[in-house]
Amino acid sequence: MSRTVHLAIFLSIFVAVLGGIHFYLWARLVRDTGLPGPWRRTLTGLLVLAAASLPLTLIALRATPRLARALAAPVFFWLGLSFILLVALAVGDLARLVAAAASSLAGQGGLPEDPARRLFLGRALAGGAVLVSGGCAAAGTHSALGDPMIHEVAVALPRLPPALSGFTLAQLSDLHAGPTIGEREIRRMAERTRALRPDAVVITGDLVDGSVADLARAVAPLADLGAPHGTWFVTGNHEYYSGAEEWLAALRRMGIRVLANERVALGDAGPGGARFDLAGTHDWASGPFGHGPDLDAALAGRDPERALVLLQHQPRGMGEAVRRGVGLQLSGHTHGGQIVPFNLLVRAAYPYVAGLYRHEEAGASGQIFVSRGAGFWGPPIRLGAPAEIAKIVLTPA
Repeated sequence: MSRTVHLAIFLSIFVAVLGGIHFYLWARLVRDTGLPGPWRRTLTGLLVLAAASLPLTLIALRATPRLARALAAPVFFWLGLSFILLVALAVGDLARLVAAAASSLAGQGGLPEDPARRLFLGRALAGGAVLVSGGCAAAGTHSALGDPMIHEVAVALPRLPPALSGFTLAQLSDLHAGPTIGEREIRRMAERTRALRPDAVVITGDLVDGSVADLARAVAPLADLGAPHGTWFVTGNHEYYSGAEEWLAALRRMGIRVLANERVALGDAGPGGARFDLAGTHDWASGPFGHGPDLDAALAGRDPERALVLLQHQPRGMGEAVRRGVGLQLSGHTHGGQIVPFNLLVRAAYPYVAGLYRHEEAGASGQIFVSRGAGFWGPPIRLGAPAEIAKIVLTPA
């Protein structure tokens, strides 16, 4: 299936969801507040324009990316703010329903409704939601545009040689270089990563949202992270929307080594030296694009007595991974939910959302660390899920 078809399907679903959200916002912010005619027409027009701007911007980013970038930040900010508004208004509606139910149970139901009271409550709900949402969006924007935090995690890895105790992996995930994250932000992330002095750097997908022609300069700072055991990369789903083959070739030219259903040994390169295996597979969404994750290929012929770390963009497949001897899987993709309470929806799709977990499967066990990511997708807002660069410190189990 081509990128064009995937984009068309995504846009169709996106437009339908947007329509529903913006109708609800209109109903609560315009219809229920009894605004005078000119205000009502103006706000209605602005909501229609805001809803249309989102899919139109996504299309424009594919057709004329440089021109569309000027619009991307405010349009994507509205996407995040509209979600926060939706949640705030829904919480208000739920509170009203609970209050009405309690009143009915108390024997006060059936009374004629007071139009003035209804108008007051509608305006109070709308005004409160706007104030709360604005404050949350401002705080979330400050978090998203600031420096990613350093999240240090100690992981006891089975079969890791004592000589490699303290071996450090810096994990960068979900940088999303593109319309709203450019060279300046990527350089800042690279500098913070370099300051950790890791033994190796791993990039677990969703590095880019755009073509090599548009973004090669933006990601160039990642070519010199200075890790003695190299920088390693696996694809995320967004690479396949951006021209994966072109990006893999470009990353290799930068000196970033791609693990395309492959495995390498890290540690002492000498005969009989202390080492562990680092494997990586293509993203789970890569099948329609001619790739596909293949753990069998990545692990073919490996020494089962050697410690094993797996890079996989999405936090999936842990059952098979631990059965195959994976002691630690490093993933991203979830953004930790990015904007609370979206993390609850993410948790419905993925059992592991952010942080370090242990997975037990048919007598075997392993661990998975899910990064919240160093960047953001879409809205330049992170609320309750700050961006991070993970410093993974390996120790023998």
